[in-house]
Amino acid sequence: MLQLDRDAIRAALPWDALIDALAAMFREGCEAPLRHRHVMPGTGGAENTLLLMPAWRAGGHTGVKIVHVAPGNAARGEPAVHAAYLLSDAATGAPLALLDGGELTDRRTAAASLLAAGHLARPESSRLLLLGSGKVARALAEGYAARFPITDIAVWSPTAANAGRLAVSLAEHGLPARAVDRPDPAQADIVAAATLSTAPLIRGAEVRPGTHVDLVGAYRRDMRESDAALMARATLVADTRAGALAEAGDIVQAIAEGAITEAQIAAELADLCRGTHPGRRSAGEVTVFKSVGWAGEDLAAAVLAYRRAAGAG
Repeated sequence: MLQLDRDAIRAALPWDALIDALAAMFREGCEAPLRHRHVMPGTGGAENTLLLMPAWRAGGHTGVKIVHVAPGNAARGEPAVHAAYLLSDAATGAPLALLDGGELTDRRTAAASLLAAGHLARPESSRLLLLGSGKVARALAEGYAARFPITDIAVWSPTAANAGRLAVSLAEHGLPARAVDRPDPAQADIVAAATLSTAPLIRGAEVRPGTHVDLVGAYRRDMRESDAALMARATLVADTRAGALAEAGDIVQAIAEGAITEAQIAAELADLCRGTHPGRRSAGEVTVFKSVGWAGEDLAAAVLAYRRAAGAG
């Protein structure tokens, strides 16, 4: 059985190939039940979460990701998320590869956002506001810089020191990043949020016409990164409608507040990939992509990484 660590996965999943693999999976589909979520006690009174995400394609591959989310790790200077992915042959059940689930998740999450942004953001978008300072935030910065003509990356985090460290690290790798004291969506073409916030960080009244907002964090119903006003004024696309209505705090809270209805979700990412929804329709349109996480994304990324790594010997 092949084992792929973080470096091997990064090498095997370049952005263009990964985005193409995700687009194909969204077009063609697979069996991917809603993820199993179990709450466990953490440290310091915090709740930890165990997520199980299976997916399979008949005659192809099956995979399952095991994710532990421990928000209390941030105080210890450790990653909040640890994960592993097991890829197997769907016909025989034989295990093929064990992959670092963290790197796989970071890259496929960012790639899904980039896939959506290709349909929803203005192609000339050059100013990125990045909310968050973790591994997903780093992947988003790298991915957006690779796919859009980004000339400025403003990095903000609830912990200023973390924003500073990420901005310095990105700058050392040639990206135009700088830390900011407060997030200002009015100065951005693309706003990407990857936080564990339970209160709105992005308000609809502060977002300029033409902005694309990428909401990646807030994976639970009690979390949110945006207010209801943003949901109400935007063309809203989710990775999957079922996942968004089950888990996306930004959406379910806006519905509970009466600001929107389920019909506000204009499309799923599959609709954009299949051409059944046009994506952005005007330069002044505000667009929002809400990423919850779909097990089909992990399966597509794992298969691509396995094939490329195996082919490279």
